[in-house]
Amino acid sequence: MEFFKKTLDPTVALIAIAILDIFLFVAIGAWTVGGGETMMTGLAAKAVLGDKIDNIPFWHLVFPPSWGYWKIYISLGMLFGAFVSAILSKEFYLRIPKRLSEWVMITIGGLLMGFGIRLAFVCNVSTFFGLTPQMNMGGYLAITGIIAGAWVGSAIYKRILEV
Repeated sequence: MEFFKKTLDPTVALIAIAILDIFLFVAIGAWTVGGGETMMTGLAAKAVLGDKIDNIPFWHLVFPPSWGYWKIYISLGMLFGAFVSAILSKEFYLRIPKRLSEWVMITIGGLLMGFGIRLAFVCNVSTFFGLTPQMNMGGYLAITGIIAGAWVGSAIYKRILEV
């Protein structure tokens, strides 16, 4: 398990990701994390709302919840793999926010990210690994927005925590 005890060279990691991305695209087509997470949200909403979920056009027309949607299992596998890697590298720890203001910021940030993914019908993973390498202007605009949003969000977060 020596592999998990040291950091990979970024160049080697990026080359491995690029090669795996090519095989993934050839084997199953484009993949985004947002699709699996959206489907999991739809299944949770269906469990709570039942058939009333069909009254919401997004869940009825655009993204009908189904356990057969394969991207759910890719997202869960990625989460599980990250967890196992963190445990094996002894870098896993839980950090629970202590202030209500942190919980509010986390919630608002998560909601804004979710709205952004649904409005764009794409996620940041597919933007970086899909649109940008294709020299798509939308990818570069999205990355610019992500970086600007992260910078503004970090500034707000620091200011609120200093008070």
